[in-house]
Amino acid sequence: MRLLIAGASGLVGGNCLDFFSKQSNIEVIGTHYSFPTNNTVFFDTLNLDNPDNFDVWKFRPTHILHAGALTHVDLCEQEPEQSYKQTVQSTLNILQIANSLQAKVIYISTDYVFDGQAGPYDEMAETNPLSIYAKHKWEAEELIRKESKHSLILRITNVYGDEIRDKNFVNRLFNACLQKESLKLKLPIDQFATPVNAHDLAQALWVLLREGKQGIYHIAGTDYLNRVQLAEKIFSYFPEHKIEVVACTTIELNQAAPRPLQGGLKSKKFLTEFPFFRFTSVDQYLVKKLK
Repeated sequence: MRLLIAGASGLVGGNCLDFFSKQSNIEVIGTHYSFPTNNTVFFDTLNLDNPDNFDVWKFRPTHILHAGALTHVDLCEQEPEQSYKQTVQSTLNILQIANSLQAKVIYISTDYVFDGQAGPYDEMAETNPLSIYAKHKWEAEELIRKESKHSLILRITNVYGDEIRDKNFVNRLFNACLQKESLKLKLPIDQFATPVNAHDLAQALWVLLREGKQGIYHIAGTDYLNRVQLAEKIFSYFPEHKIEVVACTTIELNQAAPRPLQGGLKSKKFLTEFPFFRFTSVDQYLVKKLK
């Protein structure tokens, strides 16, 4: 297997790069666009003719993981053209490469393709994206289903875990507690999700690829909670933290993009096929991180 990971300097792509690099019989290359790392090479998914691009055609990947997108949900609402480019156009370009090389596409999607009225969702639930970000992720999904044979789409939400920039909610809050920062946060009590460890996602992807799976899979952790509950879980390990949480509703936050409130995903399909796989809880991750 030769795996190309587009967007490997981010949380999901970075964890997949780290995990797959340690497996035998796999050649893996991770690419970056705006944030370079020591382990990635430059590739502009919006301009395949960029002379500085890594030579993908020479590498000839058998599998391409597309983990890049504009994930700032409110910014997508304000800059829909940029959202389209980074999420939909980049997917079209990845498909062009994959089809020319007859490579299998793996796409990272989101529970935002649902409206959040009846989550957590399984793979058979009807999609109804609310925001620009969500609509573009859904459009990218549709392109992959129509244009790529044997593709694999993984829907995830509230991803956390180790990453270079520590941008994810769990790690940011963990580090703020560790450094005894004084903060005041307004967090919604009505946005529920199923946080998943990015390392678990990488492991789950490896299992799926090893077994030649295709189609849509929901990958979710064992927790189902809102942002206030998630913050309190982290605070429980830091009794002397200096962070004040103001619990509020999503309406009170006045966010630019609508959110699926009762969101989250069910991993029943995946766990039915792989009953001995074990997802990490947030508590397990925090305990390991404290050590």
